[in-house]
Amino acid sequence: MEAEGLGWLLVPLHQLVSWVAAGAMVFGGVVPYIPQYRDIRRTQNADGFSTHVCLVLLVANILRILFWFGRHFESPLLWQSIVMILTMLLMLKLCTEVRVANELNVKRRSFADFDPHHFWHWSSFADYVQCVLAFTGVAGYITYLSIDSALFVETLGFLAVLTEAMLGVPQLYRNYRHRSTEGMSLKMVLMWTSGDTFKTAYFLLNGAPLQFSVCGLLQVMVDLAILGQAYAFAHHPQKPAPHAVHPASAKAL
Repeated sequence: MEAEGLGWLLVPLHQLVSWVAAGAMVFGGVVPYIPQYRDIRRTQNADGFSTHVCLVLLVANILRILFWFGRHFESPLLWQSIVMILTMLLMLKLCTEVRVANELNVKRRSFADFDPHHFWHWSSFADYVQCVLAFTGVAGYITYLSIDSALFVETLGFLAVLTEAMLGVPQLYRNYRHRSTEGMSLKMVLMWTSGDTFKTAYFLLNGAPLQFSVCGLLQVMVDLAILGQAYAFAHHPQKPAPHAVHPASAKAL
């Protein structure tokens, strides 16, 4: 009788924990961008945030959604990609509006110019949307033609998660090049590490495709390497970096 009562309690508790974990997966990746968004709105200055992070995350999550059509995975991971895409579009919209408002006598640049020198540095948010739609259309068409190829589907999934996993590498390289972590928030790196560790554990426990687990482990390794740099450079200080780069511009959870 006691065992039945305990079971009645554990079942909804287990369900609640599953819902919380799924919610954390869906929305956890966008949390670091909330203070960044508010800071840009408050200061009307987007110099500390690189819109190339938006580019990488948009590509990675569009590819992940296309991968889902070839090999279904956990629904929270699919919704995570949708939420991240919407978040990056909001960040792009704000950054573009702020940058254009601060630019004086600068020639208007658009996606239709097809100028590689000004790629992803256009004057209107609509140009970014056009680029994203064009990429989605081309990638979607190729996926449609190759959806029956197991090799293509697995490669697509690997490219999606590998692209996201590499987001920490620019910060790692910057620290190495300047022999300094000045301008990098240690609290932010700890947030990356905890978030990536949670995400990787979620992949492993829920039987996500192998690509997710491998690249999740790679992200954790990059995070730990950055923490190692912070420790090493703090004990062997070098010449300060020429300029500070906002940490949120180089990495996503």
